[in-house]
This record gives sequence, C-alpha cells and structure tokens, in this order.
Amino acid sequence: MTYPVVEIYIDRIRYNAGCLVDFCSKNGIEVMGISKGACAMAPVVKAMLQAGIKKLGDSRLQNIISMRQNGINCPIYLIRIPMLSEIDNVVRWADGSLNSEIDVIKALSQESMIQGKKHRVILMVDVGDLREGVMPEDVLNVAGMILELPGVEFEGLGTNLGCFGGVLPSFENTKILAELAGDIEKRYGIKVQTLSGGNTATLTLLEKGKLAPGINQFRIGEAILLGTDATNFRRVPGTLQDTMILKTEVIEVKIKPSYPRGEIGRDAFGNTPTHVDKGPMKRAIVALGKQDCRIEGLVPVDENIEILGGSSDHLLVDVTKSVNNIKVGSIIEFRMSYGAMLSLMTSKYVEKKIV
Repeated sequence: MTYPVVEIYIDRIRYNAGCLVDFCSKNGIEVMGISKGACAMAPVVKAMLQAGIKKLGDSRLQNIISMRQNGINCPIYLIRIPMLSEIDNVVRWADGSLNSEIDVIKALSQESMIQGKKHRVILMVDVGDLREGVMPEDVLNVAGMILELPGVEFEGLGTNLGCFGGVLPSFENTKILAELAGDIEKRYGIKVQTLSGGNTATLTLLEKGKLAPGINQFRIGEAILLGTDATNFRRVPGTLQDTMILKTEVIEVKIKPSYPRGEIGRDAFGNTPTHVDKGPMKRAIVALGKQDCRIEGLVPVDENIEILGGSSDHLLVDVTKSVNNIKVGSIIEFRMSYGAMLSLMTSKYVEKKIV
C-alpha cells in the first residue's frame, strides 16, 4: 500500500446519510447532500443517493462534471456563486445554483435561453455571517428582477451561517429567511418552493425545536462525511465518526531534545514557533506535511501520541508514551477535522482507498 492514505468507510458514510435523511424528513426538511468534502468521489456520492438523498450540491464545477460523467443524474446544484467565465458550463452541467449577483443571474438567463434549458436559482441572503448574500432589505427587489428573466426559475431563498463570520444559526436569523419568503409571495403572487436554511451547523436548531417555521432544506456535507459539526464543536447525535482514517508512514524515529538549539527565528511559513522544554523525548516523523493537510485538524488514534508540529513535508509527533513499538516503517493513524479532510481529499499526494 502507498502512504499517506485516507481510508474511506463507505458503509459508515451511507449510514450517516440515512440517519440524517430520516431525521430531517420527519421534520419536513429536504437534505441536499454536499459532495465537495470528498471531491465528489463516485462511491461516496452513490452512498449518499443509496441512503435516500435526492439532490446534490458542490462548490466546484469540475466535481459536478465528474459526477455527471459517472452517471449521476439527480438534480445537482453549484453551491458557490457562479463565475461569469463559467456560465456556459454551469447551465450545461448543473440544474441550479446559489446566487447573489443579479448580473450573474442575467448571464445565466441568457445562456439558458441559448441552450434551451431552465436553470433554477436560489437567491442567497446574508442574515449576519457576512459571507455571500443579498442584504435582507434588497431581497424583494432582486427577487422581482429574477422573476422577469426568461430561462431561469426563481426557486427560493438560502442563507449560510457559521462559515466565515462564525455566526451561529438561531431562530432569529433563520426567521429572517422565512419572513422574506412570505413578503415575496405576497408581493408577486408566487409560491417560494425552497428555503435553504443552512448547513450542518443548523441541525442543532432542528434538534432543539428552535428552527424557524418554513425552512425546508439543509445543505449537509460534514455531518454525513464525518459525523461532526465543527461550528458547534460537537458530534452530531446518531451519526458515526470513524468514517475516514488517515494512515501515515514513519520515516524517522530518534531520541532528541524537546527544545531546539540556537536562536529562534521564523519558520518556513513566517511564524515564530514556541517550544516547551520537556527533556529528551522519542520523536517520530511521518511522511505528511502542510502541503498535504491542515495538520492542526489531525488527532492521533493512539491517545498517547502527541502532535508536535510540522513543516511542508514532515509531521513530527511525540511517541514517548505510546505502548506501541514505533519504528521506521510503522503506520500511525489519525482522525481528522472538517478542515483537515478538505485538504487531504484535495491533495494529489494523498491516496484515497474505499473500504
């Protein structure tokens, strides 16, 4: 086997997807399965569909094209605002997209007419996190402009929380979306089909019965792929966490001091490192670095191993207390956070193995 490798336990991901579909559907919520965390790997996407997910979303057009080429025919949405330079392919490959710029929506309209298609638009609303979205006071006018455009269908409203600003979902900020939908329906005499009220972080509102009435869709990736909720720093109830395991190979083991010798400057990434003198320790290096992974998001499976830090190509760990005989060629395993998963799955230097 080639290392480093992420082992992906498909049955556990399928279980998580089914668990969340069941929970959300009982509360009138549709789950859009978000595939970007696994780079839309066909076995992972198919596991989501087998679990009952009917609609997919991804932030990369390349992933959407890959899914289509792998025979995925369900509705797929581009969940990052489309670039003007990719409009033709957005219409060609995606059934719908999340949008906040009227110029982009006009371009989607024009291209949809050329291709003879109807492209669905979910208008994103910024309710406080300050990432993408129209400000609430502008939503009515923008929705009206979308409704006048040929080739596009105004499907509904969406919002995003907990990603940039760290603003947590609440009854109050999800209620903004529901109230705006009511205003649109009243002014334009239409039915707003979709209120896409958030992501994995919003699940906690549903669990507590504090989600604003009217929200009928969640865009869920992390809870399916890892069973975790990074924004609320928790495990998602009912889900499994050991869905992906990183395996790395040890390339050096030495007894070394814990404190460097010489004047301390900045490291290769421009940071000034800090060190604690713990005396001599058994240190191991595994063949993985910051070019491959967000190492801050790794947790050793062996609780007696501690991550010391890393450089672009090396991850250093303290194995002094490990009961295992760590030597050159040994395999050290890690669990991963959402951020670590994103980087590992994207890296071409890290193998992926379906288990």
